[in-house]
Amino acid sequence: MAHQSSGLTVEDLYLHFRTRRGVVQAVDGVNLTLDSGRTLVIVGESGCGKSSLSRAILRLLPRNVHTYKGSIRLGTTDVMTFNDELFRREVRWVRIAMVPQAAMNALNPVIRIQEQVAEPLLVHGSTQDLDEAIDQARRMLRMVGVPQDFAERYPFELSGGMRQRAAIAMALVASPDLVLLDEPTSALDLLTQANIMNVLKAVKQDLQSTFILITHDIATSSELADDAAVMYAGQIVELSTADQFFRDPLHPYSQKLMASVPTLREKKTLEFIPGQPPSLLDPPKGCRFADRCEARFARCSEEPPVFTVRGGRRVKCWLYESEATDG
Repeated sequence: MAHQSSGLTVEDLYLHFRTRRGVVQAVDGVNLTLDSGRTLVIVGESGCGKSSLSRAILRLLPRNVHTYKGSIRLGTTDVMTFNDELFRREVRWVRIAMVPQAAMNALNPVIRIQEQVAEPLLVHGSTQDLDEAIDQARRMLRMVGVPQDFAERYPFELSGGMRQRAAIAMALVASPDLVLLDEPTSALDLLTQANIMNVLKAVKQDLQSTFILITHDIATSSELADDAAVMYAGQIVELSTADQFFRDPLHPYSQKLMASVPTLREKKTLEFIPGQPPSLLDPPKGCRFADRCEARFARCSEEPPVFTVRGGRRVKCWLYESEATDG
């Protein structure tokens, strides 16, 4: 059941949590766009709000929500206007699906793999026929490299890599407009990580899927990415095509992040980012990276807007004010 979509537009998205120590500003005014059929990779340090952003888009919210507002459009439909029941019925798993970090936690240990992959088709009404749903599930499992006899096994009988493939099949089976991949390889060994990335590349080519890949592994993500966003302290500080970003990062934080990644082709001295990321309980006024930034100057005590520069790239940094284009 394919849906007509012209990508994703997120505007002024906020997700704050209430805790004993105060309000955590996990997602704080995020804006991003993603065209249909492309993959956006979101990178940043642990605790910068990447996973909270994916939960905000899929509306998988804990009970301690303090603020949840903004606009999330799929094509021309603003799904933030849907009530929870309508969102659950028409958006979650049907139009937006997710592959979580640890597949074992996402799979029911006492239900066979093929039945779990078939479940979104039955629950969301694209078919009421169990045999037909299981046929579709098996086709999707084959596509992601799970052999036929493995489809009839239980999750605990599969390796971590095979469970992760099953979780990918489950997310893709209802042909969603958008698939969120939250650190899909973080719990796997290096060889299995490479295999899963190859599966995702093949799926993207065959199904023209639209992905958001959330990761702190910049090296692995570069193979799949069409666009790149950098998240820091709850905000997107840079958004551009992957080619531009990996060749020439603009934001001082992005530059430090890229300088900390080892490469095979060139010898370079790896850099580190001094200091600690700011607390999301009480983010600093002005630029949130200023305390750790070598290029800091007086203006950084004010919060920078997002400037559009060089071929439509967006960067939240005062250094680019003079070369910004309108819009």
